[in-house]
Amino acid sequence: MADLQPNSDAMKSLRAVGLRPTRQRMALARLLFGQGNMHVTAESLYDSAQEAGIQVSLATVYNTLHQFTTAGLLRQVVVDSSRCYFDTNVDEHHHFYFEESGELADIPSEFIRSMAPMDLPAGTELSRIDIVVRLRSNG
Repeated sequence: MADLQPNSDAMKSLRAVGLRPTRQRMALARLLFGQGNMHVTAESLYDSAQEAGIQVSLATVYNTLHQFTTAGLLRQVVVDSSRCYFDTNVDEHHHFYFEESGELADIPSEFIRSMAPMDLPAGTELSRIDIVVRLRSNG
């Protein structure tokens, strides 16, 4: 998988995963991968693009996020039927979801022990385990 770090060549990275490096894809890639690991929604990335003066539609943001996910550059995290995030950290890890704020945060790996089932159905193998721990204030 291509590594889109802040100092890398975004054009080469996009081409390495089979994506044409259009102006809009490159601009969105710089927003996504230029600041370390982050969780974004399509709407929050669209807002960031507007603030940065990037001319892009919300539909293009959605399409680009899904293309980046399919190419392995992002990981999609679905917290419920109406909300999903895109994570720039594609390594295996889990998340806290704060219901009141809508914030998504990585769970440190030492907090979650392996929960892999021992007996899988015949003809299957474990692809990955996704855990989203939903939190709300108790007061």
